[in-house]
Amino acid sequence: MRKPGTAFRALALTCLAIGAALMFASSLTSRAQDETQPFSAKRGLIIEIDGAIGPATTRLIENGLAEAENRGATLAVLRIDTPGGLVTSTRDIIRAIIGAPVPVVGYVAPSGGRAASAGTYIMYATHIAAMAPGTNIGAATPVQMGGAPGLPGSEPQNEDSGDKDGSGDEEGGDGEDQTESPSQPDDPGKAKAVNDAVAFIRSLAELRGRNAAWAEKAVREAASISASEAREKGVIEIVATSMTDLMQQVDGRTVEIGGLERRLDTQGIQLETFEPSTLTKILGILANPNVAFIFMLVGIYGLIFEFANPGTIGPGVIGVICLVIGLYSLNQLPLDYAGLTLVLLGLAFMVAEAFTPSFGILGIGGLAAFIIGSLFLIDTDVPEYQLSTSVIVGTALASGLLLVVVLGYAWRSQTRAVTAGPNPYVGETVKVLEWSKGEGYVRAQGDRWHARGDIDVQPGDKVEVKQIDGLTLVVGPSQTARNSG
Repeated sequence: MRKPGTAFRALALTCLAIGAALMFASSLTSRAQDETQPFSAKRGLIIEIDGAIGPATTRLIENGLAEAENRGATLAVLRIDTPGGLVTSTRDIIRAIIGAPVPVVGYVAPSGGRAASAGTYIMYATHIAAMAPGTNIGAATPVQMGGAPGLPGSEPQNEDSGDKDGSGDEEGGDGEDQTESPSQPDDPGKAKAVNDAVAFIRSLAELRGRNAAWAEKAVREAASISASEAREKGVIEIVATSMTDLMQQVDGRTVEIGGLERRLDTQGIQLETFEPSTLTKILGILANPNVAFIFMLVGIYGLIFEFANPGTIGPGVIGVICLVIGLYSLNQLPLDYAGLTLVLLGLAFMVAEAFTPSFGILGIGGLAAFIIGSLFLIDTDVPEYQLSTSVIVGTALASGLLLVVVLGYAWRSQTRAVTAGPNPYVGETVKVLEWSKGEGYVRAQGDRWHARGDIDVQPGDKVEVKQIDGLTLVVGPSQTARNSG
């Protein structure tokens, strides 16, 4: 006889395999459809970057640029409106832009949008940089992604800096400002990050022939300027009121692709917006640290419930799936491993409290470790990639409530009066669920019990309870089964 739950496991695994196969087939089908629908002459692809830069944005741009190449697009336009993002994702995107086989135009739009922090680096990497009126660019300090004021010791952005801009201050920016280094942080770690970011953005400025002095100022002093100022200072080439206006101003310009100059012909060009794949959209959802954190907790609690109630199967299957998804999601984000260790240690202590009650010592310590670890689990200052306080408080309250229930149960067990009387299990005939080498599990009065006995039986056989040793039933041959035999 098969063990209980085997069929359920097989069904779950089959459903997962079928789902994975369908997603893979759908991906192949959509790719084949795209390859059979090439662009006609003079068409461009618009790739929209709206929101924080992260792993999903990297995948979107890489896929979009590959699609533009496959369809023979004249150019690709990155329409940007971002507050900043993750450093690793930004560098991946810049590598994709520099190595793109098609011209890439960066366009900060619509009016009211911005290319802050990571967006500034991406704009400097594009072949042609443009902005819509009413937009801004800058605030590229790496240790304060998201556009906080300057670094410790930096001067206010617009004080005594009337001539420190654009090509007109190339000498001043490289001379007095760099010699005095007023915005150099005292922390060696921050100084290293700032200097690395300055070298990076200056290399991009030199590659595209843009204002390197202002780029450095955007990093060291978190400077930010409007679209018109950016054009005057040589940070961008074009201010365009619309996509049509942008294409008219791009027409006839020359860019360098793979060491060769290419003249752009965009008169009468037709633009299409690149739609992200389903997998990219899912990645965008999973890259949210709050979603990843909740998935991980659901997974851990599912496993706890499964271990506490062996044989239920369902919580274990759901727990494993959620835990894998949560860990995969967190792996996409910059983790502080000390914070992750504290979170896992706190959960382990709370689990230990549930199975071996210590009357609050393990539980309270675990809850404290869980909360502290959650506060600095994600190692970034980008607000969009930080854990929400409400999520931390909510999960901490849920864990605390579970801890109170466990402690209350343990306290009632210790204070309950001892009762004596005939044991209802002794003499009862029970069914064997699992058995190997003189021990296994049996079903007694609807409960699953650990059992042992000097008998050789198979799952499904009937045995008789002879006595109880702690939480183990001592069983022997069933008299009823013997008489009927």
